[in-house]
Amino acid sequence: MKDDSIIRHEAFWTEGEDRDSRWLITCDHATNRVPDWVGGGDLGIAAADMARHIAYDVGAAGVARHLGRVMGAPVVGSDFSRLVIDPNRGEDDPTLLMRLYDGTVIPANKDADAAEKKRRLDGLYRPYHNALERISSAHSSRAICAIHSFTPQLRGRPPRPWAVGVLYSQKDERLAPLLIERCRAAGWETGDNEPYSGHLDGDSVDRHALAHHRPNVLIEVRNDLIADETGQAEWAERLAGVLDGLLEAAGV
Repeated sequence: MKDDSIIRHEAFWTEGEDRDSRWLITCDHATNRVPDWVGGGDLGIAAADMARHIAYDVGAAGVARHLGRVMGAPVVGSDFSRLVIDPNRGEDDPTLLMRLYDGTVIPANKDADAAEKKRRLDGLYRPYHNALERISSAHSSRAICAIHSFTPQLRGRPPRPWAVGVLYSQKDERLAPLLIERCRAAGWETGDNEPYSGHLDGDSVDRHALAHHRPNVLIEVRNDLIADETGQAEWAERLAGVLDGLLEAAGV
C-alpha cells in the first residue's frame, strides 16, 4: 500500500513521496508562514497584506495536494512565505528578498544584510531545494508540474482575463504547447506564457527541470477560482484531466 503521509520540515513539506507516477507536483509558494526566527515571526506588514498574493500563492497548495492524490504523484511544497525568501528565484537574483511588492513595503527586508540573507538561504531556501531535487531524482524519468496561482488584478493594472496560464521556457517546449491546446479545448481562457514570462534563470523549473532535461510544465491558476477547498479540488480534477496522457502524447 502506498504511503500518502505528510512529512514536515521547517522549510518544506512533502506528501506521498513513494507514489509511483512519473510526475512530481511542486508548489514553491505554498504558504504565508513566517518562522519565528525571522522578525519574531512578523515581517512588519499588515495581516491583510500577508493574506494577499504578495506573501504566497493563494489556493495553490490545496490544488497541488489534490492533484497529487488524483494523479498518484508525490508533492513537495515550501513552508515559508515568499516574502521571507523567494524559492522561485536564483540565489543571486535581486528580488530574492523583496523590499517592495505590489505597492507594499516589506520592513523586515528593507535593511536585511548579507548575513541575514545567508541565514534564510541556509535555513529555508536550500533545504527546500534539496528536498525538491531529492524527490525529482528518485524517478529515472521524472517530469515536473509546478503549481502556482496569480491575482486577478495587480494594483493600478488592467484585470487579467485568463482562468489559467501555462508558462514555459523556449529552452524546452515539449509539453507546454500541447497542454495549452488541451486547456483551450476544455473551454478555459488560457494564457500562453501569460500572465508572466515562463523563464527566469535560476528559478525552480530552470534548476530542477531544464538543467536535467526533465519534461516540465508550470501552471498558474487565477486565485479567485481556488480560494476555497471546493474550488481547489475542482481545479485539481480539471488539471488532472488535461495532464493525463500528456507525456505519452508528447512522446517524452
